Amino acid sequence: MRQKDQLELCLSSEARGEAPSVVARAIEARAAKACLERPAVAGPSMEAVVEGENLKQALAQVKRNKGAAGIDGMSVDELAAYLKKHWPMIRAQLLEGTYKPQPVRRVEIPKASGGTRPLGIPTVLDRFIQQAVMQVLQADWDGTFSEMSFGFRPGRSAHQAVEQAQAYIATGHGFVVDIDLEKFFDRVNHDVLMGLIAKRVGDKRILKLIRAFLSGNIYVRSQRAGERVMAGIEKLLAKRLKLKMNKAKSAVAKPSVRKFLGFSFTGGKESPRRRIAPQAVARFKTKVRELTRRTRGRSLTQIIKELSTYLIGWRGYFGFCQTPSVLRALDEWIRRRLRAIAWKQWKRGRARFAELRRRGVGRDLAAQTAGSPHGPWRLANSPALNIALPTRSLGSLGLAPVAVPRSA
Repeated sequence: MRQKDQLELCLSSEARGEAPSVVARAIEARAAKACLERPAVAGPSMEAVVEGENLKQALAQVKRNKGAAGIDGMSVDELAAYLKKHWPMIRAQLLEGTYKPQPVRRVEIPKASGGTRPLGIPTVLDRFIQQAVMQVLQADWDGTFSEMSFGFRPGRSAHQAVEQAQAYIATGHGFVVDIDLEKFFDRVNHDVLMGLIAKRVGDKRILKLIRAFLSGNIYVRSQRAGERVMAGIEKLLAKRLKLKMNKAKSAVAKPSVRKFLGFSFTGGKESPRRRIAPQAVARFKTKVRELTRRTRGRSLTQIIKELSTYLIGWRGYFGFCQTPSVLRALDEWIRRRLRAIAWKQWKRGRARFAELRRRGVGRDLAAQTAGSPHGPWRLANSPALNIALPTRSLGSLGLAPVAVPRSA
């Protein structure tokens, strides 16, 4: 507790004569009709960024986000102690406009469509400063953003965006203009981007720091209208932001054949329903296969424990779908994989017969199944394995379902 108090005192320290709570003014309600292109007379300041309460919120968020270490090897758990010792110097550099971020650590992460994508991991110190800057900018800007903007905003979520898309489809907008930007972070023109930010931020220290740190959802009523919108958007992106549209991943199509934040929508004349996009289902099955490989040398209980951690997180997002039959089918598929693992681990005929009998399977059925020449996957769907390892039994081992219980 003493270390925490000392850290908070360190982060809260301000130079004599500095405004005591600049960030308090930054979070006052902003007029929703504020002009996007208004000149930056004042706007967010570096003093607001280094204000004590803002810093404590930023530190708490970085801890919640966790994440890997950057190029300096410092972990999230080590950040607080580092700030306790070095924050006065870092704060002075930020206020003087001389702070320089460290290089990012480059890693390659797998893409769902195959191949890899380069990813830059900043140091935890830079992530802390980025979070502090973001909080101040967000407080100043969020009230001026479009009501149709859902990404990375407080009180908004991907589920809300999916619901809005569903509402568009329900009102007759039967085509979607699905736009993907080609290598946005590699090709975005930083001069154009910083010019737009400078219209809202007058503090040159913040602009300098941001520079150092350095899919559309449009529903229309017809294919022709969609093609017209896409052509206009492509021209706007190229002219104003110097960005190129990825034509291989962009299209004008029915919502039922395009994915949006992991979801797609049912077609037909009835009201559209949210369903899990086929690509998301395929990725789910790939991950489950990886976690339930029969050659991993782990007990059934250990496999279920690790698998359930993934299933709970996946259900938290995709349980938002309106096609429960798909979730129930996935549950059945998972249980069959687990029964196949158990059958493989029981190894031979005598042991299998004994396990089946011990779990309530009749003598004749147990003998017939134990002597079967069929493989584990085939037998995992047999009456004997369903009796020996019913849904209730797997649940008692900790298996989390992906389908929301009917009584919920």
